[in-house]
Order: sequence, then structure tokens, then C-alpha cells
Amino acid sequence: MRTVEVPAMVNAHSHAFQRDLRGVAERPAPGVHGGADDAADDHAVDDFWSWREAMFRLADALDPASIGVVADAVYGEMARAGYGAVGEFHYVHHQPDGTPYDDPNAMAIALAQAGVAHGLRVVLLPAAYHRGGWDGSDVAPVRGQRRFCDPDVETFLARADALRAWAAERPGVAVGVAAHSIRAVPASWLEAIAAYADRHGLVRHVHASEQRRELAECEAEHGCSPIALLARTGFLGPRTSVVHGIHVDARDVALLAESGTIVVSCPTTEGSLGDGFLPALAYRDAGVRLAIGSDSQVRVDPFEEVRELETGARRERQTRFALLAHHGDLWAELARNGRASLGLPEAADGAGTIAVDLGHSDLRGVARHDLPLALATCASAGVVARSSTGAAAR
Repeated sequence: MRTVEVPAMVNAHSHAFQRDLRGVAERPAPGVHGGADDAADDHAVDDFWSWREAMFRLADALDPASIGVVADAVYGEMARAGYGAVGEFHYVHHQPDGTPYDDPNAMAIALAQAGVAHGLRVVLLPAAYHRGGWDGSDVAPVRGQRRFCDPDVETFLARADALRAWAAERPGVAVGVAAHSIRAVPASWLEAIAAYADRHGLVRHVHASEQRRELAECEAEHGCSPIALLARTGFLGPRTSVVHGIHVDARDVALLAESGTIVVSCPTTEGSLGDGFLPALAYRDAGVRLAIGSDSQVRVDPFEEVRELETGARRERQTRFALLAHHGDLWAELARNGRASLGLPEAADGAGTIAVDLGHSDLRGVARHDLPLALATCASAGVVARSSTGAAAR
């Protein structure tokens, strides 16, 4: 077998537990053609918001043991597929009624232990969640959301402190911080989380500008876009990652560029959920760094994420001069930005390396100097012969 070492990819955005939505989440929602109560509403829409109900039901059934089982399965897939590090955006914190476990970080710890067991560098991103949304006032969390929520930002940050102390003694584990979304927390929480991250030198992440309804609600509550709100509250910055960043205007792109914020795209999930198209070339032109994530785990294959990102960018302006032509080595660029997103060392081995099998059918006949072009356009997880842990990938 003839192999070449390349940087392992960084999975900058993961919800490990959502792996168990595979297939289940594709069932038509009630009121949608083909679903239960099909005739109830001819205009019902099956979209992110109906998918979210299935996600809530799944989350409601978890405990530390079961979340560890699904994490073991999905992190094993990641290691074999070419990921070397994962940012686990974690928000299933408490028991189903919202009562904390005896160890308030029991769920997060189960995730970290599963990732390390597969040789991944794990960056836990505990996510703040307080409410079900906003409709003139804070909306109370519904069943399935209660276990995500904390009563105040001080309680959330105290748990982050405890998790950081636990991780400090565990090789391969680090901790950042996150706000789930501008829907899930008020502006004062964004300010407090940003200040906490700055104080401790932590990376911070947030879902933003994924759905048009989110934009409408943010405009109603704050009089601005989600990106503008993040700028106003001090949340944006070079150690910040905005996940999705799909529905943005020119001013939003400028704010992201000026602040040095990274945008994490999750192409297979965004396609599965019907979120829309990332304006990748607008980001490229503005100098906004991009990274990738597997998000809902509908697919765990970094090569597919990279290819989807590139081909989506080509479709955006009907051109072949997109991200790959601009960067030359798109795989390395995304890995580099992923390391920055998670606060990992800048060196190419900051997330480990993988051995790529040049004899695999995806790459057979590709000249060595064309390998960076092939990795972004025609490779799959099947080309990975070995991860940085030395484990066989297949």
C-alpha cells in the first residue's frame, strides 16, 4: 500500500447524540404529506422546525450511559473517516425535568471519554440555553428543551468552570464555551459568555443565521440581524465561530470579516435540513475563514463535507474558480481553520495526521502533485488507511 500523510480534518461542530436520528428524522412530520394526520393541513411544511421535534424526543430519552454509547459509535466513525479532532457542541446537560445530575457535567464527561477512547482531540463546547425562544417575551422551554436549560447565566458559567477543572487533568480534552443560539438566550447572556471567554482565553461558538424564521425573530426582539446582535454584544472575534452563517447580508459578512470570526459550515446537515446555501464565495471575497463540521451526523465523512462545500460554491456563481482554486489546497485550509476554531495548535499536526491510500479506487492514477485537488473533489472516507492514533481506518 502506498500512502501519503496529510493533516487530519477537524470536525468543528458536532452533536454526537444526533447520530441516532438517522432514518428516523426522514419520516414525514404529522400534517405533512405522507405523515400521520396527513389531511390535517394541506399547507403544512416539513422543515428544520419539524425536524427539531424529532430531535427533542431523542434528546429526552438520553442519560449519561446512553449518550456515551452513541458517542462511542459516532466518534469511532469520525476517527476512521479522517477526523482527528472534534468540537462537541453540547447542550443536553440535565435530567429530563431540568434537574441537574449529581455531577452536573455527567453528560459532557461521558462524551469526552468516548472521544478520547478513539484517539480524537476533544474540545467540549458546553452551550448555554435558557428559553424556548422569544415572542414578545421569553418563551418557556417545552418538553425536550428543559434539560438543556439553566436558570441564569451564573449557573451555566459555574458549570463551565467545573468542567474546565475536570478537563485540565485529562490529556486530549479541552473546554471552550458556547451560546446555543440567539433564540435560546437573551442578549445579556451573550455579553456575559463573551466576557467569560475573553477572561479565560477560551474559544466560543454559537449557531446563527441558519433559518429565516430566526432572522425574523431576532429583528422583532433586537431590531437587527443575528450577526449584528453578536457584534453588538461583543460575541464576535478571532476566537469566535459562528455555525452555519447561511442567511446573511453584505453588512453581516463585513462584520464577520472585520472581527476575524470563523464560519463553520456543515454542508451535509444543512442540505438534509433544507437550510439553504452557504454564500461561500461572498465569504471568500471578504476574507472570512471557513471550517467544517458533521453537525447532525447524517453523514460522517470529511471528504464529502469538503466536496459539498466546494461544489456549492461553484454553483453559487456558476464558476469553477471557487474555494479550491483560490486556496490551492482546500483540505489543508479547512483543517487549519478548524484548528483555530477549536483553539488547537496551529501546526499541521495540531489535530494529528492521516495516511491516505493512493491505491484506493478514488485516488488510483492521481499524480502526487494533484492530490490536494483530488482530496477536495473525488475522495471519500474510504481513502483513509490510518489515523494519527495508528488505528486502521478500515
